[in-house]
Amino acid sequence: METAGKVTPFPLFCGISPKEVCLMANFLNALPGAVSQGLIWGIMAIGVYITYKILDIADLTVDGSFCTGGAVFVMLFGSGVNLWVGLVTGLLHTLCGIPAILAGILTQLGLYSVNLAIMDMKASQSIAVTNQKVLNDLLVSLRFLNMEKYPFIRHPILVVGVFTAAIIAVLYWFFGRELGAALRATGSNQNMARAQGINTNMTKVIGLMLSNGLVALSGALLCQYSGGNEINVGRGAIVIGLAAVIIGEVLLDKVFRNFALKLLSVSIGAVLYYIVIQAVLQMGLNPNYLKLLTAVVVALFLSIPYWKGKYFRGYKKMRTVGVNMVKIDAETGGDGHA
Repeated sequence: METAGKVTPFPLFCGISPKEVCLMANFLNALPGAVSQGLIWGIMAIGVYITYKILDIADLTVDGSFCTGGAVFVMLFGSGVNLWVGLVTGLLHTLCGIPAILAGILTQLGLYSVNLAIMDMKASQSIAVTNQKVLNDLLVSLRFLNMEKYPFIRHPILVVGVFTAAIIAVLYWFFGRELGAALRATGSNQNMARAQGINTNMTKVIGLMLSNGLVALSGALLCQYSGGNEINVGRGAIVIGLAAVIIGEVLLDKVFRNFALKLLSVSIGAVLYYIVIQAVLQMGLNPNYLKLLTAVVVALFLSIPYWKGKYFRGYKKMRTVGVNMVKIDAETGGDGHA
């Protein structure tokens, strides 16, 4: 397009400035990375869902066990021993009689030193992703987003998406078995579960181990994706997990009734959360305000069910009363108030 003797690449009639077009292009370029991170954190959020929604336990171990998963992977190039983190929290709660929230805090506190010990008392450890052989051995990596250099089969969205689908399928099968049903019964009503002969202490420990195992797996995947692990990588993980659970529940609860779909909604919630974060960052938000933004988002979505229950149900009730009064007036010929 030519204006005042100059050629501009943007059509002015669209009302979009070059700066806005540039911001949109940057956002679209960053979108695959945001979706990939959302899927990785979504696995952690599924672990939070098990304790928060199924077991009805506020487990704060997550911030520590997430880092443990990454620490174990970066040092051993493998994972899987992090189930024992959940065992510690479970035993503190069931055998020692410590409330679940305090047991999680104690375990998280101790894990800071454990994670440092795993990483040879260093605050961070990196993976030699510049070594092509090491890079090829990784399951996911930020570098695999480059579609021109790496095949689509190695794309993080595909790999972590398949991972998530497999985890949801296994959990759906597990919670449909006797032990899984016992876990769900424990979270629903402990007294009734005990009356049915269920060892609720055992089911709590198993649930916490399963939850923190998934959290640690997510930490190991993020460690591969980012190319290293840092001691504070899990700080605030529980808030992100809760954000994913609440966002998925508020937006998709009416649509996703099946248990497997509810787990999927948690993963979708994590993806939406990271897309929103990426969009806000592209708009120029100072990254130091991200924690505040996360807290506001979680508070907002936690409040929506309350607002819906308080105001919309009240409105429906008033509307129903009004309809009934009209019917009474119609039946009595207008003498319904006499």
